[in-house]
Amino acid sequence: MVFALPDDAFLPFGPGGLSAGDTAWVLTSAALVLFMTPGLAFFYGGLSRQKSVLNMMMMSFGSLGLVSVIYVLWGYSMSFASAHTGASDFFGVFDNPFSLFGLSQLTEVRVIDGVETFVLGGFGTVPAIVWVAFQLTFAVITVALISGAVAERMKFGTWLLFGGIWVTLVYFPLSHMVWGGGLLSASESGIAAKLFGVDDEGVANVAPIDFAGGTVVHINAGMAALVLAILLGKRNSFGKVAFRPHNVPFVLLGAAILWFGWFGFNVGSEGAADMLAGAVWVNTTAATAAAMLAWLLVERIRDGHATSVGAASGIVAGLVAITPACGSLSAIGSLILGAVAGVLSAVAIGLKYKFGYDDS
Repeated sequence: MVFALPDDAFLPFGPGGLSAGDTAWVLTSAALVLFMTPGLAFFYGGLSRQKSVLNMMMMSFGSLGLVSVIYVLWGYSMSFASAHTGASDFFGVFDNPFSLFGLSQLTEVRVIDGVETFVLGGFGTVPAIVWVAFQLTFAVITVALISGAVAERMKFGTWLLFGGIWVTLVYFPLSHMVWGGGLLSASESGIAAKLFGVDDEGVANVAPIDFAGGTVVHINAGMAALVLAILLGKRNSFGKVAFRPHNVPFVLLGAAILWFGWFGFNVGSEGAADMLAGAVWVNTTAATAAAMLAWLLVERIRDGHATSVGAASGIVAGLVAITPACGSLSAIGSLILGAVAGVLSAVAIGLKYKFGYDDS
């Protein structure tokens, strides 16, 4: 494949043991991804009308509080418990929510041959509790992403109730299915392994790739947002009067924070500070920049002028497009993907008005 990186381009993880450098990077990435949620609050808040800006922004901050608590209690257990305990999951869909309830087992240390070892091990070269911190931020931002579809149509308390139910019944199971060794993973128990067989290492010969959350985060949140927009209907006067963004600088600030935090989102998903991490950083930047320019070009051709909101929207489109593929493409491939995503998204954004979907 012309635009793909060669299979042997990157060195594998070192043999055994934990890496202080990798651990520090994953913790830094967790902080970056956490910062994305306030960035999303600015992005959505700027796009909304002035009378609903605080409610819109509080939905993101509410997700930050609610989902963090739920993830510590049973979210991580539902997503990744079997990877630590070796116990069977529930039909490849989710793990036992009580196996690692409260996470206390993940910090237990045992001395073996004079060496301190985590009882339940780690992920790659980082302690499991560090991986918890990273994955927690993904769950938070996924719920927050949905809030743009319910602007002015859902009370804050109702939003929290929905968020708690949705993240438990939808996000955690899909996280397990894709990343936790479930039905949609490359593990021996996954559908791909049953259809295409496995290699000598027990990995499916052909399997879907979701490097940093294209399925678990973006498609998942997007489908939930679409369903909510349809079920809740349109805001009063939607389609009759122009619903313009009340604060474009907020939109640009939010997009900038999202771009900055997305380096933790994508690069941190490598789980190590290595050569592939560097390639993912470059790919993320290339796709995002290309998508922004492509969106602006479409606006210039179609409307006669480019807009600041278009630039911010192009940034987000590029970031979303590159997320699942950032560890597989070359820089040139990422530029092409970003440009295509920018053009298609700029053209497709008008379809929601034709279908009558009200999404901020």
